[in-house]
Amino acid sequence: MNDAEIIALFYKRDERAVIETAAQYGAVSMRVAMRILNNRQDAEECVNDAYLRLWNTVPPENPAHFQGYLLTLVRRTALDRVDFTNRKKRGGGRVAQALDELDNDLLSEDNVERSAEQAAVSEAIARFLSALQNDQRNILMKRYWFLENASEIAKDLHLSESNVRVTLMRLRQRLKAFLEKEELL
Repeated sequence: MNDAEIIALFYKRDERAVIETAAQYGAVSMRVAMRILNNRQDAEECVNDAYLRLWNTVPPENPAHFQGYLLTLVRRTALDRVDFTNRKKRGGGRVAQALDELDNDLLSEDNVERSAEQAAVSEAIARFLSALQNDQRNILMKRYWFLENASEIAKDLHLSESNVRVTLMRLRQRLKAFLEKEELL
């Protein structure tokens, strides 16, 4: 079943929509949740919660990229779970490590606190990503969206781990320079 047919089932409020979504995207949803949570039971609950969020948002939403929309819900649900379970202590884990890497190079408290600048930064990052070569974009997305570590990225893309680390460092530097040029840093 293709994405348009699954979305049509959601619009009809047919419960098969969730079954078809799970059949089509369950494995990738679990991978995203597991990378963030590192616990199978929590990941399964997170994916199920994301399906509920999907049920509650489609309709009225009609996502142009259904898989991306679903994985965004899974990721947000998993990050919400991490925030909930680690409310008192921050740090450790893949999420904190990945965000710390970006934080050291790109973000300051002034930028984060201003929502208008956040939107401008998001738009600029989207432009930066679209200008990258596919392999570079894949490395960045795997690290900072799917929260894979360098060894996982290297294995998946058939690269050396040092190549991935150097590429990530250079891309962070390029992104920082790009955001400075755009006067967003």
